[in-house]
Amino acid sequence: MPAAAVPSVPSAHSTSAASTRSRKPAARRRATQTALLDLPYAPLAKRPLPPGRPRDWYITHNRRLKAMRLAIALLDSGVLVPNQASDVRIRSMAETVGIHPPSDTTCHMVRALMRYSR
Repeated sequence: MPAAAVPSVPSAHSTSAASTRSRKPAARRRATQTALLDLPYAPLAKRPLPPGRPRDWYITHNRRLKAMRLAIALLDSGVLVPNQASDVRIRSMAETVGIHPPSDTTCHMVRALMRYSR
């Protein structure tokens, strides 16, 4: 039954079944809408980096991305405080996740990201 065909004001002889029938289209609409959190995670499509930047910019950019991935993995695994994230723990997490072992600078950046997220 289309929503326009349902009377907005129930008639005097309507039963409780008729009044619940008028509420079903709205309930059906809500059930078909899914929340964004219910969908499985799919990474965004990778885009090429902008050309023409100095080499140091690309190195720093990729280091930040790597540090972010490692910080998220550590937070998900229960390491919530930067003091708990030693270089050994960060490097073992990188191995677990499948990332090349980070440098000392990247490990420092991971702890800085965890510190400033609070």
